[in-house]
Amino acid sequence: MTTQAQFLLRSTALCGVAIGMLFQAGAACAEEVGDGATASASVAEDASTPAGEIVVTGSIVAAQQASLEAKRIAVNMTDIASADAAARFPDQNAAAALARLPGVAVQRDQGQERYIQVRGAPNRWTSVSIDGVPMVGVDEGGDTRAFRFDAIPAVMLSEMVINKSLTSDLQADAIVATIDLKTYSPLERQGFHVDGGLGYGVMDHGGGQQRQGSVRLSWSNETFGMVLGASHYLRDQVTDNREASYDEASGAATSYSVRNYKLERWNNGLFGGLEWSPEAGQKLYAKVIWSEFADNEERNQYDFGVSGDTVTSLRGSFNDGKYRNRNTIAMLGGDYDDFDGLTASVKLNYARTVNTTDLPLIMASASTLPELTYTADDPRFPIFTDAGGSFDQADLSQTGTILLPLKQRTQSDSYTIKADLAKVMGDLTLAAGLLYADRDIAGNTLSSSKYVYLGAYGEAVGQPFDINSYITGKAWDTSYPLGLSLNYVDNTAMRRDAQSLLSTLEGAGLYDPSTDIDPTTRYTQRERTLAGYLMGKLEVGPLTLVGGLRVEDYAMDNAGQLYDGTDYSARNYSTHTTDFFPSLNLRYEASDDVVLRLAGQRGISRPAYGAVRVGASISDTATPGTISGGNPLLKPEYTWGLDASAEWYLPGNGMLALGAFYRWVDNVLYGAQETVNSHFYDSAGVDRSGYLFEGTYNGRSGKLYGVELNALKQFDFLPGALSGLGVQGNLTLLDGDFTALDDDGEVATYDFQGMSRTIVNASVFYEKYGVSARVSYQWRTHWLDTLGGLGSGEYRQGYGNLDVALRYAVNETFTLYADLSNLTNETYVAYAGTSATPTEVERIGARYLFGLRFNF
Repeated sequence: MTTQAQFLLRSTALCGVAIGMLFQAGAACAEEVGDGATASASVAEDASTPAGEIVVTGSIVAAQQASLEAKRIAVNMTDIASADAAARFPDQNAAAALARLPGVAVQRDQGQERYIQVRGAPNRWTSVSIDGVPMVGVDEGGDTRAFRFDAIPAVMLSEMVINKSLTSDLQADAIVATIDLKTYSPLERQGFHVDGGLGYGVMDHGGGQQRQGSVRLSWSNETFGMVLGASHYLRDQVTDNREASYDEASGAATSYSVRNYKLERWNNGLFGGLEWSPEAGQKLYAKVIWSEFADNEERNQYDFGVSGDTVTSLRGSFNDGKYRNRNTIAMLGGDYDDFDGLTASVKLNYARTVNTTDLPLIMASASTLPELTYTADDPRFPIFTDAGGSFDQADLSQTGTILLPLKQRTQSDSYTIKADLAKVMGDLTLAAGLLYADRDIAGNTLSSSKYVYLGAYGEAVGQPFDINSYITGKAWDTSYPLGLSLNYVDNTAMRRDAQSLLSTLEGAGLYDPSTDIDPTTRYTQRERTLAGYLMGKLEVGPLTLVGGLRVEDYAMDNAGQLYDGTDYSARNYSTHTTDFFPSLNLRYEASDDVVLRLAGQRGISRPAYGAVRVGASISDTATPGTISGGNPLLKPEYTWGLDASAEWYLPGNGMLALGAFYRWVDNVLYGAQETVNSHFYDSAGVDRSGYLFEGTYNGRSGKLYGVELNALKQFDFLPGALSGLGVQGNLTLLDGDFTALDDDGEVATYDFQGMSRTIVNASVFYEKYGVSARVSYQWRTHWLDTLGGLGSGEYRQGYGNLDVALRYAVNETFTLYADLSNLTNETYVAYAGTSATPTEVERIGARYLFGLRFNF
């Protein structure tokens, strides 16, 4: 029996035992409740509400019930979170809210949720749409198309839908899932309404503030509606960080990086919409979304080179970095329903995403090396000892101070037209649609190829720069042991004076800011996608079959520059492919409460913009020669997938579900150094086909598979106050790998980046008498984070997060709340090989937020 089969059998058996136990509890509940039980939810679905769109009012129970009903009637495999349910968790953005759903893991940056990973797969395998229109992300590294969820505040949304199996009307650029973020519609509620909240709290580590505020104003009558919304979230955060490097052969530490970050992060959002429904079944609308993620990051860092138990070198690094991600989305659309089976919709969308990084890193080594030794009894926390009493933090070389002007900017402008048409003809519904997307991308990847000598040049122009003069009298706010006493530097003043010096150097002809960015890291691209689909839905008694074919014609024009050590040369590369993506979904209502599903599909994941850029640096002096940069010859990843599930909807408010999936993936993307085997980089008669290229490559085949168990139940059969108790949880068990050539040219097997083999989300909640309380725990096992050059992988250690959310409805208008997050004060650890060689150790502390929500 194969390893995959054994895994699926073991996992299915484990989940089957758990489901059996829960089914017995559910049956007992059903006997006590009886047929006369009524759901504690307000769910409206009528002729004016599109199929699958649920209008929700009321408590968390109502929101959960509505999400369950939407999942039950969906023709494909989905998981759904309503915005009202998300508001009952301490979540500030869409990533945190989605992480509560089955099979979803979250990828954090400085403790804040940024990307999500569905079914443990790389985040590039999950695509995103807003109100049904596909969106593509750009980030500061330029190496992913994944959408940044920390840029979308949850307050803008009415519903978040994870489509785990595809139908042909959904974008094919999804290997494990596509997520649709649905924005609020003012026509859902007539009259004038104000919804929002204010909150303030503290970060346990560092004592910095945490604040948030949101407001949504909406008004509508039977034919016209308008909405305006705004949101703000900010945290002042201190992050403890330790990083280390090791000798590959012996495993001994070669350096330790001791870091402390002071961050000011905020998310701002604006949202507006107009809707006009002149007649029932007809609607025209216009929507605008603007969102911003900002991170002001002050870094204090000391790097200790070590050998044996002795410190051999010491360098300080400091910066006042600025990270920005801005999204502007505008949409015009119209829906038509003649109530005789004909429906149509048209959407025109413009989306701009701009991501910038400005990270002037100032560094200097110790002018006199102090007599330092160290111990690492706990490899996460090296302890340094000043053996000779000669350590002086203010002893960095003034003339040797350098600045590394790290800069990055990527902008994507996208124009999309989407049209859909459907006709119901008895038991058969036929649908067809077209999509055209035209996207321009211009940017650069973050590089470190240039140094500016602040110390030496500063003295030359009579403006000396003393890096030591910025050390303050304030000690680091750290919970990590260190052994030495370190004080913060004034990063803001250091950056200000460095920029003043750069202006002087520019005037003296010693500095040219136009050369800060390596031309080989720049790229200009235009991609165009023309897609069409035909789909049919056949309902035969309890069986619903949905099958269709999607065709996508994709073209990209790619421009950049090559550098051969002497000259730059412009290069262009274009690709054009036409692909076919069939899909089939079967839904069978075995009874009023049991739904069985089976689905099959083909999907795609296209390489990131930075990964396929033309730009590259060439060295002809090495033997063999080397090339580093983008790889325009990359192929997309393609997949065939199968999904199956059984869902049991319990009386009152509850569900049990067991699902399994399998994905076969070709052309898996990974990073490595391999022979070029192409004449694309040849110039001036030089054959470079045998050079070694360092960048992103296509591997061979891969497979990802697993099972998911999801359970939700409120114990409404219990007497009195106890009937407010309930539980919600999900368990996902995963496995998979892919093959590629190793450093010796042999076929080897590797894990997928980001795949935890076990993901758990569990919560106990109470909802009654105006009280809403929830204790939630999230846990995931270790996963491969960075593959490196195949053989030098970095893993992330598994961790759990414990959160508590409390709500008390003072009356129908005001609700008090308290959100207590990361109460276990998790330590996030990355390691190379084993946990005995940690490469990064980070902690941000617990967070406490208190406030008031209002709606009237």
